[in-house]
Amino acid sequence: MKIKSTFSELSGTIRIPASKSHTIRAFAIAGMADGISVLNNPLISADTQSCISGITKFGATVTEGESYSVKGIGGRIAESADFIDVGNSGTSLRILSALASLSNYEIRFDGDHSIRKRIMTPLLSSLQEFGAKVTSNNNKCPFTLKGPVHGGKTSIDGISSQFLTGLLIASPLMEGDSEISVYNLHEKPYVEITLDWLRKQNIRFEHQGLEWFKVYGGQHYSAFERAIPADFSSATFAVCAAAITGSEIIIQGLDFSDHQGDKQVFDYLKEMGLQIRQEKEGLWVKGGKLAGIEIDMNDTPDALPAMAVVGCFASGTTKLLNVAQARLKECDRISAATAELKKMGAKIEELEDGMIIHQSDLNGTVVHGYDDHRMVMALALAGFAASGETVIDTAESIRITYPSFVEDMKNLGAQIQMFE
Repeated sequence: MKIKSTFSELSGTIRIPASKSHTIRAFAIAGMADGISVLNNPLISADTQSCISGITKFGATVTEGESYSVKGIGGRIAESADFIDVGNSGTSLRILSALASLSNYEIRFDGDHSIRKRIMTPLLSSLQEFGAKVTSNNNKCPFTLKGPVHGGKTSIDGISSQFLTGLLIASPLMEGDSEISVYNLHEKPYVEITLDWLRKQNIRFEHQGLEWFKVYGGQHYSAFERAIPADFSSATFAVCAAAITGSEIIIQGLDFSDHQGDKQVFDYLKEMGLQIRQEKEGLWVKGGKLAGIEIDMNDTPDALPAMAVVGCFASGTTKLLNVAQARLKECDRISAATAELKKMGAKIEELEDGMIIHQSDLNGTVVHGYDDHRMVMALALAGFAASGETVIDTAESIRITYPSFVEDMKNLGAQIQMFE
């Protein structure tokens, strides 16, 4: 599939879909819990379906309705969980594989071509220290896990916060206590989301900042009912679109008390010149004249492609820094964003840990989406403010996190369509 976008002026109201990060944690914990949980307004996308499929293989029962109900397995993974395909979902891979290590059955994990490139060494090494047996090819998918893990002491590399998240979610269900030392931690807000879920489950743990954790073993997850918060990572595209097109829109559904890191995008854009105010109907934003700034993006790597587009339309220079982990996502987003925006005429310098972007006049052309949902959507935004027509391939990847992206943008007046 492809997306075509052209110069657009936006207006109206958009309601942001539910958070992928919260939805996957919710289904994973509900799947391992005792009893029946109810999830209101979860995100149903390719990534979250991967998690649902995984917990179903574990033995959980998921029922769809106005809400989703999950009958959990009480921490007892079924013998039928012999193979789990996570598709493109890195979050599902890291959480489900950590949980799978609780079983004394062999469980094989695999995914698409992108997942097979993504590193797993930090998490698999820690699980091995806790007693798991791992058979793999260079610690990447496909690999096989066999537990049960019993807890213990480990030190884990936080180059992806998902490694730590997986370990924290699995540790309470281990027989013994777990002591986890963390170094090189990136994307800290995602760990805070995980800790919020543990606290809501009354899980007993101690911590010193985000560098050291002691999680007590022999605990369990309980059934719950919860509405899933809106996704700031998805909201990034609407607010960036308004910023670069000088448009005025209202964004609904956002909770700024939530720990999602990408809520910082609103601060970045406000500093660059976006007008923002809270109104009764929602958050009102208005784009216009933007000025380049320097941004430490370590907490917000998912926003890199969209912010790179914004940088092209800001006066002066925009620096996106300290975000080397963006190279470890669905694609190398630093290299990919640099290459594709250059095709459109952008003046960009690629750094090891980010990008330097100078104000540029963009021209529509044919660009590559890398099977990466955030790359595809960011390039579609570029088309809204570029001259001519922009065509992006691998557009079907938007189903991973934001299936309604094209329709939502159309409802705001964007000139965008998906086609074969």
